[in-house]
Amino acid sequence: MTETTQDGPMLAADGTPLKKSLRRALRAQKLRALGLIAPLLIFVLISFVAPIVDMLFRSVENQIVSDTLPRTVVALRDWDGEGGEAPGDEIFKALTYDFIVAAERKEHTRLGSRLNYEMTGISSLFRKSGRRVDDIGEDYLDQFKDLNDAWEEPATWVAMMASEGWVADQVAWSEARAAAKSADQDFETPEPAFALRPGVAKALPETADIYSAFARTIQTQDEDSPTEEEPWNPVYMALFNDLASNPDAASAFSGDVAALLSEAAAAVGNFETISPKDAFLDADEDWGDPMVWSTIKAFAPSYTSGYFLSAVDLQLTASGVQPQDEDQQIYMLLFKRTLFMSLMIMFSCILLGYPIAFLLSNLPMRQSSLLLILVLLPFWTSLLVRTSSWKVLLQQQGVINDILVWIGLVADDNRLVMINNQFGTIVAMTHILLPFMILPLYSVMKTIPPSYVRAAKSLGATDWTAFWRVYFPQSVPGIGAGCILVFILAIGYYITPELVGGTTGTFISNRIAYHISSSLNWGLAAALGTILLAVVLILYWVYDRIVGIDNVSLG
Repeated sequence: MTETTQDGPMLAADGTPLKKSLRRALRAQKLRALGLIAPLLIFVLISFVAPIVDMLFRSVENQIVSDTLPRTVVALRDWDGEGGEAPGDEIFKALTYDFIVAAERKEHTRLGSRLNYEMTGISSLFRKSGRRVDDIGEDYLDQFKDLNDAWEEPATWVAMMASEGWVADQVAWSEARAAAKSADQDFETPEPAFALRPGVAKALPETADIYSAFARTIQTQDEDSPTEEEPWNPVYMALFNDLASNPDAASAFSGDVAALLSEAAAAVGNFETISPKDAFLDADEDWGDPMVWSTIKAFAPSYTSGYFLSAVDLQLTASGVQPQDEDQQIYMLLFKRTLFMSLMIMFSCILLGYPIAFLLSNLPMRQSSLLLILVLLPFWTSLLVRTSSWKVLLQQQGVINDILVWIGLVADDNRLVMINNQFGTIVAMTHILLPFMILPLYSVMKTIPPSYVRAAKSLGATDWTAFWRVYFPQSVPGIGAGCILVFILAIGYYITPELVGGTTGTFISNRIAYHISSSLNWGLAAALGTILLAVVLILYWVYDRIVGIDNVSLG
């Protein structure tokens, strides 16, 4: 019940303005509707949208190189690879520091596997070098030890590198752990994260960098303490480089540490030097191949187009985009084959499914229901069973060839090859996908009034004219729905082509499945899947422009 006042707005029964009350009611109605569809919306987001977004991200994500070799990536920026030679000692020095950290964290093998997708052999190179990298700098360790045994003591390095605050926290943590151990209690508190002494990074930049990586790595990976572990050998190489370039580094320290550094700075000029480049070449001569470094540099950015380029038979190198070797150009062939065979399967399903759907729609209900059960029967049979049955039927010693030989159409020594090729894939997939064409056609044809065709015949049209001019145009929506269903299902099939396709009848989806489950090249698989999705969307758009998606109907 509402009322109006002479000067004010129309009010609702509770005295609020009617417009405000209506807006509140509509908002509550929309919230209720959203609450009803929210479970379905969340399900679609999790099961459909999220995987597609993840696939798109994986197709360009490439952070493993920059995360695993951060110093090397920076050092490689000025290397152009011209001259056909590997980079110099500065870049190999950065590689030494990155590699020792990666090897301790077991990340170098993952990086090698990633780069092996781009250049065969890098995986074994990284594995072999990971076992040898800790030897680099051992000669410097021996020379520092000969100078003073204190350089081998973890306490010396903690006093030189660790901040006073961390040392105090570490002592308190050690005492708490000892007390818990004496009381036979569990102690799960981790050691405080290592912190550098202020100013040490300026005085000894390389040493501070690699020692910090050492301290944090053994804390997180080995659950050890820098106070109990001798530094990695490359840390001594970094100390030598710092003292050689900055003899006054000891002035930033005091006490015993300053005395040790002063002594070492005066002696490093007589040290025997070791080339990081020679050390890596001794581990594996492939480090002298500039193609290895070109590959690392080309895939140094966090995001890359390399996966998409590989998916179209191109490759990303330090000098730009280049075509793949001819014996590796397979993906464009697979895309063309997939489109061709999917279209052939679709047209085969139209040719076989249209007459069957026409018959079903024009038979009496009892008979059409019985035949429709036969159409649906394949859905109740395992896909593997149906595919395997075609292997039995189509093989050279199979049923079909035996019948052809028996009736004399084919010689026994010249049996037809109908399996492990495109023909076998088309036949098997047409049989599997045929119901997806028949059902939309049947549902649309069932809605076409028979009186239309009778009226056309009564006006003088022949059977063909009545069918082609009256009946067929009304069945086009069913054809469109069936074509979309069959084509999209066919283009993504991989089980049947894998079993009956051989080398010439497989789809691009078989290669995607291989990279996901066998080679574990998920980036390339994601790029191939993204391209396949784009192709389907483009063909869908073309179909909409030519036929019109509004003309698609399921009856």
